[in-house]
Amino acid sequence: MTTTAGGLVLAPGGGAAPAARRVVAQARFELGVLLRNGEQLLVSLVLPALALLVLARTPVGAVVVPASLAGSARIDVVAPGVLGLAVLSTAFTGQAIALGFDRRYGVLRLLATTPLGRSGLLLGRGLAVLAVEALQVVALGILALALGWQPLAAGAAAVPLLLVALLLGTAAFAALALLLAGTLRAEAVLAVANLVWVLLAGVGLLVPREAAGAAGPLLAVLPSAALGDAVRAAALDGALALGPCAVLVAWAAVAGALVVRTFRWS
Repeated sequence: MTTTAGGLVLAPGGGAAPAARRVVAQARFELGVLLRNGEQLLVSLVLPALALLVLARTPVGAVVVPASLAGSARIDVVAPGVLGLAVLSTAFTGQAIALGFDRRYGVLRLLATTPLGRSGLLLGRGLAVLAVEALQVVALGILALALGWQPLAAGAAAVPLLLVALLLGTAAFAALALLLAGTLRAEAVLAVANLVWVLLAGVGLLVPREAAGAAGPLLAVLPSAALGDAVRAAALDGALALGPCAVLVAWAAVAGALVVRTFRWS
């Protein structure tokens, strides 16, 4: 019978369990921590759900439908952006803060010395993030459907392409979370991650960049605007927006390269 302590999994006889089992155990542990964290649940699920309700059912939501999307129902514009906000909340804000404080308290350094290793630790956290995002997509998707969202109106390809866009957004924002958490002090990570969440939530995700008028094309290089463009193209047109997807890949690649060079485990 195996025993587990964080990411340390022991096989019968006292040896380390296979690598895949160690990663899965760490992912399960990380998922439990995330689901028990009230603040994380507030940012990752409660706030996106409130944003969905407010923007879909109150006059405030009129600002999220620019002239170029005036032919679409408001919920069809709002729902994909809220799913993008959920990715920002979990892959970036939640992970940056958690990693920042784990680094401060020596948790990352400790787990990196176990058989789990650094790569196993990061893979486990990545799987936990994807699991949380899957729960977010299901919960927010059900709420959006109840509010009148019709994700298949653009064709059968809409949902798979929407998931592709969300995965690319996850890669970009997770890399940015690692970059932030691995270079700044925990208190600075907390402040910057929350500030970035507030700023990016309204730039391209909840409010399409077209609503910014002449500044819209300039905002296209931001990861939030690229994710917003990609998810709305998938949900509204059943199309893969190659330009926004390329922007997300670029953010993931550049941030990932910087993480390799600058990330500090303690």
